Amino acid sequence: MFTSSVSLPTWFFLILLLAAGYAVLMSVLFPSVRWYLRRRLNRAVDKLNASLQIKIRPLQRTKRQVLIDQLMFDQEVIALIEAQAQQDNIPRDVLQQQVKKYAREIVPSFNAYIYYQVGYWLAKKVSRFIYRVRVAAVDPRALQKVDPDATVVFVMNHRSNMDYVLISYLAAEQVTLSYAVGEWARIFPLEHLLRAMGAFFVRRNSQNPLYRKVLERYVYMATQSGVCQAVFLEGGLSRDGLLGEPKLGFLDYMLRNFDWRTDRNIVFVPVGINYDHVLEDQNLLNWDNKDKRLSRRQHLGKFWQFLKKNLFVNSRQRWKRFGYASVNFGVPVSMQDYCDSNAVDFKHLKKEQRIPRVAELAAHLMEAVRYVMPILPVPIISTVLLRAGEESLTSLEIVSGCDDLIDSMMQRGAAMRPEEKPRHRTLSRSLDLLKNRNMLIEDDDRYRINPQHRPLLQYYANSIEHWWR
Repeated sequence: MFTSSVSLPTWFFLILLLAAGYAVLMSVLFPSVRWYLRRRLNRAVDKLNASLQIKIRPLQRTKRQVLIDQLMFDQEVIALIEAQAQQDNIPRDVLQQQVKKYAREIVPSFNAYIYYQVGYWLAKKVSRFIYRVRVAAVDPRALQKVDPDATVVFVMNHRSNMDYVLISYLAAEQVTLSYAVGEWARIFPLEHLLRAMGAFFVRRNSQNPLYRKVLERYVYMATQSGVCQAVFLEGGLSRDGLLGEPKLGFLDYMLRNFDWRTDRNIVFVPVGINYDHVLEDQNLLNWDNKDKRLSRRQHLGKFWQFLKKNLFVNSRQRWKRFGYASVNFGVPVSMQDYCDSNAVDFKHLKKEQRIPRVAELAAHLMEAVRYVMPILPVPIISTVLLRAGEESLTSLEIVSGCDDLIDSMMQRGAAMRPEEKPRHRTLSRSLDLLKNRNMLIEDDDRYRINPQHRPLLQYYANSIEHWWR
């Protein structure tokens, strides 16, 4: 009975063999490999947490699908689905699928190994490859005293797309940062790298109430869980070098359900970022003129030219072309202290009462960012030359004017110590940087502005303009 043979076609036998191999792979090998990798990752996270001031939070270690499910079945999201289904006569299943799509788009997939072994390494190499990097703190002791269990939020100005890279590099030894990133970054493989580094993607101008609710609930979830975040108060890149009006969306998402008496404290850390050479400065100035905007192909061409000019030269030559990039950390603003001293309870305010109070806080934080804006050689030189108008100045007159300008700003309260003032040699090198970029015209050691590039000099001068506005 069991001695008879059964013949099968070769193609059918191969299919059975592949199916059996797939079953063994998925049922035995993959779970074992996942368990092994998860165990190693958890050990790495525990080791990192021992050295970080702000620990990696449990939410960041939670599986991405679990977070997506939490958003899909969040009570406020469900309530909005019910309301929209009745109001617009849309099936609930359709709205639920939209929520799932939005949640998958927003939620990051943080990976500590990629954050530190890939992201941090890249951020460090790129930052130091291009710029001389300076970092300072107005009050280092105040930063060290921040409660490690608090939700720390870095609030920053937005000068360049290099801001993401620079702050990730400089803050990596203390915290892991989660950014809100625009849709511009949703390209392969950048999207997957940014998600693994904890970034979440945002549709900047979406007015879809369901999308905004999902985003709000994710921001609230991350804030309540203590995830350290970085927020650009202006929302987008500065087009003219000036600090823009603060956007209230993210601050409101964080605070509308915040009870300062019982909830985890939120601590805002003002951060000022400035550059001697913003890589995309021309494109930002031309943004309103669509004819002058660079296409993707032109961007790639400029990137290739950048690599050809800088990849095989030493660091001194590169720094002569790009100068300094500087980051200043300000005095932390504790929301428990702020709410107590200003008699404000965001959680129990109606929207029409809450938004003006959020605006007051945003203005306060923006002033704190202005206060710690780094004072760099190129913005100072630009200001001196713009004040001279059409008159040409010698290098000594420019250096002397820079010294006077710095002293004036320090007297007005600028976050700069006397020992941090740029030396005359540094100012001379920055003068050469501007001349090599054809922004200045030199004739027998007399410098004047190239009329073609006056708006560009104004762009750099605007970064410190608030000290005498």
